[in-house]
Amino acid sequence: MATITAFQSITTDGVMQGLGRPDEDDRGGFVHGGWGQGYQDEVSMSFAAEGMSEEGAFLFGRRTYEDLLGFWTTTSEPNPFADVLVRSTKYVVSRTADTYLAFPNSHLVAGDAVDAVRGLKERTIEPMTIMGSGELVRSLHAASLIDEYLLQIHPIVLGSGTRLFGPADRVDLELVRSVPTTTGVIIAHYVVRR
Repeated sequence: MATITAFQSITTDGVMQGLGRPDEDDRGGFVHGGWGQGYQDEVSMSFAAEGMSEEGAFLFGRRTYEDLLGFWTTTSEPNPFADVLVRSTKYVVSRTADTYLAFPNSHLVAGDAVDAVRGLKERTIEPMTIMGSGELVRSLHAASLIDEYLLQIHPIVLGSGTRLFGPADRVDLELVRSVPTTTGVIIAHYVVRR
């Protein structure tokens, strides 16, 4: 059975919406897009490179898949992040079976997210990492399908925006690693206690 890890950047008050660019996600009138800019340093980049060098697949919601790969595959400068994204196996969760997947090594997981991912998790052994895809994370979290959380907790409070966690039963986490960065971001690796 595969393990699923949610790798997320959040604010101290739990907002995960619109980290990268001002126009990334303005749903609900969100005006703080791009809040994560200026927090990268050598520590966070080294941590990300460590994770990208590990074997495994990515698990995306359709909207994040299209946005993330669309952005990273069209940047003018070559970067290892885009290479890993393109080369790796990508599972894309969508409610509709006719969703077009534009990037190589992409596999559609159609239907209800919880049922579809539960089946995928049971029939594969390759670890999967979810990046972004907040709606997917909240659904899988509520169904106890996520095994680990890698959270980059930024020292900023926005007061509005979509938060990573929604209503769900209590989940106890065990901290297995924490790494402070020079910009005040705390990288926390938690394992779900079963």
